[in-house]
Amino acid sequence: MKNLLQAITDRVTTRKGMWITLSAWLILTMLLAVFAPSVRDYEVSNIASLPDDAKSVIAQKKVDQYFKDNDGLPAILVFQMKNGEINLSDLTKLLDQVKDEKIKGVQQVVSLSALPPQAAAGFFSSDKTTAIIPLTFDSSLETKEVKKSIEEITKITNDTTKLKLYVTGPAGIATDTLDLFSRADLVLIFSTVGLILLLLIIIYRSPLLALIPLLAAVFVYEVVTQTLGLMGKAGLVMTSQTVSIMSILLFAAVIDYSLFVFSRFREELKAYENKYDAMKEAMRETGTPVFFSGGTVLAAMLVLFFAKSGDYHNFAPTFATTMLIIMLASITLVPALFTLFGRKSFWPKVPKVGDSAINHHSLWSKAGRFVANKPGLSVAAIGILLLLAASNMFNLKYEFDTMKSFPKDMPSRLGYEVLEKKFEKGDLAPTTVILESPKPVTVEQQEKVKKVLSDQPHVSSVRVNGITENQQVINYSMTFKGNPYFTSTIDAMEKVINKSGKIIDNSGLDGKLYFAGETATKVDDRATNNRDVLVIVLLETILIFAMLIILTKSFKMPIYMMGTILISFLAALGLGTFLSSLFFDISTVSDRVPLYAFVFLVALGIDYNIMLISRFQEEQKKHTVKDAVEIAVASTGGVISSAGIILAATFAVLMTQPIQLLFVFGFIVAVGILLDTFFIRGILLPGLIVLLEKDKKPSESR
Repeated sequence: MKNLLQAITDRVTTRKGMWITLSAWLILTMLLAVFAPSVRDYEVSNIASLPDDAKSVIAQKKVDQYFKDNDGLPAILVFQMKNGEINLSDLTKLLDQVKDEKIKGVQQVVSLSALPPQAAAGFFSSDKTTAIIPLTFDSSLETKEVKKSIEEITKITNDTTKLKLYVTGPAGIATDTLDLFSRADLVLIFSTVGLILLLLIIIYRSPLLALIPLLAAVFVYEVVTQTLGLMGKAGLVMTSQTVSIMSILLFAAVIDYSLFVFSRFREELKAYENKYDAMKEAMRETGTPVFFSGGTVLAAMLVLFFAKSGDYHNFAPTFATTMLIIMLASITLVPALFTLFGRKSFWPKVPKVGDSAINHHSLWSKAGRFVANKPGLSVAAIGILLLLAASNMFNLKYEFDTMKSFPKDMPSRLGYEVLEKKFEKGDLAPTTVILESPKPVTVEQQEKVKKVLSDQPHVSSVRVNGITENQQVINYSMTFKGNPYFTSTIDAMEKVINKSGKIIDNSGLDGKLYFAGETATKVDDRATNNRDVLVIVLLETILIFAMLIILTKSFKMPIYMMGTILISFLAALGLGTFLSSLFFDISTVSDRVPLYAFVFLVALGIDYNIMLISRFQEEQKKHTVKDAVEIAVASTGGVISSAGIILAATFAVLMTQPIQLLFVFGFIVAVGILLDTFFIRGILLPGLIVLLEKDKKPSESR
């Protein structure tokens, strides 16, 4: 592999190769921009998270099979009168008008005029200031079409009544999410580019050094988004959330690898007069580490194919494609751009032949000397700090209520919170229980099942919601006492599901129970997530460890590298959640956050270890372990610390996103990268090497 990479970079860094490379990237970018669709044309607000064999998914299919009226995209219309009670006749007229207007996609809406007064009263809160009306949209409608239909219903409400309408439920959430991300995408891109440009100028004080990496990132971004657009056209489904994180990954990785390349290029320009020779030598030393760094991230993304959760699985093809293009750019486009500008890239501080390669008075030179002379103290101090940070993981609490992740002023969340306040908490999302029997179920048996279900812990009420003509399938609506998204309710639901066989036996029936709805889905979702965390963490650790063995040609070195990265991840998760609670009043996190953070912190964090270890192994051929560590820390410290600051800031841009999951994920990854940059790569790993590695014999150094 090393010989192949050197052959590529040797060709790219010639005058002819440079122009061919730049021309090829320019032509490719223009062709894709003209003929390929954009990824934005194919992104969706959400996808099915659970696999087809999940119990709640099977149950929902049973509901759709036997009770076709339940098929479609549900919405909940929440009507509220701020001053006074809602007039039943006014609401009845409004709903009849909505029905008469034949609004596109509206399949079913409750007609209060057709109900007896007692049944109609069930749709009103106890103080009569709020009413909830279920509505179903055609499931084949695009989210944009649903949005237009909701706007029509809202207009009718505003024109004919004094009621305030909130639309919540799956339909309302989908349309609100579409609005959120359509606005947030531009904020994300401009914030990312602006922040990177500002930091590059501040750190390097050179306009070209700031613009060249961003120019490379723009080329790669265009190629990636159009390539993903082609994949979307071919059938790949991508969520808005996936595309947002992809954008951050792209800019972060391209800038990171650009800094590694130009740092070594600057060093070689102090030894070679010719810019082509300097870049050729620079890429001979950095090409392999940079390519392998990208390879570790690619491997981490490919591992996500083994996930069962749709959220994780959706990342795999999108991120893997992105990383593959970035890896190719890192050994072709990036060196070609820096070679094109040559020494001018570093203006006004232009490197000259004969300048010292390392500044022995820099902060990282001093840090390297300190670690080399006092490795035990260095390792102990950082180790204690990281263990203290990681200990906060025991206080980690998960949030399963997706609505709490959205902005507080989002209409569907406002409607949801009105429901939570005005109605029984369990009414937010009742569980549908399907009893399927090979024989007709008698009224007595129906009541027996109803009673047994009602007697389960945390269950508030159970009622019969429908019966098939052959009376072999019964649809029950089961409501819990607490919020359907609380952990206690999810635990209670799981226990009911696990003993459903006993419930059937106690009812004297021959059949099976199926549980559908939000709480049942959360039970499966939690179990699937726990399984995915175990599988992905294990596979990713083994795969990256194996790749490090190939790169370093050592078994011990990858143990140091992976061990420190895993400790860094635990510390980042513990410290990140503590600071989120302290500064942002976020006491619970989505159960997706730990695995999101693991994938990115391990994959990207290992990059810095690779750059340090590659330089250490290069220097160890000529120096003792202590001297090699000192030189490696001093020579890579500046570029890695600046890359780490930029990478952390780039992920922190996710905190501008309107979804709390992305906010917390971006913050934790930013904290983890800073820990990794300054404490792991700068002190802990070098200290471990000095303590545990031995000087090579002269024959081993050749």
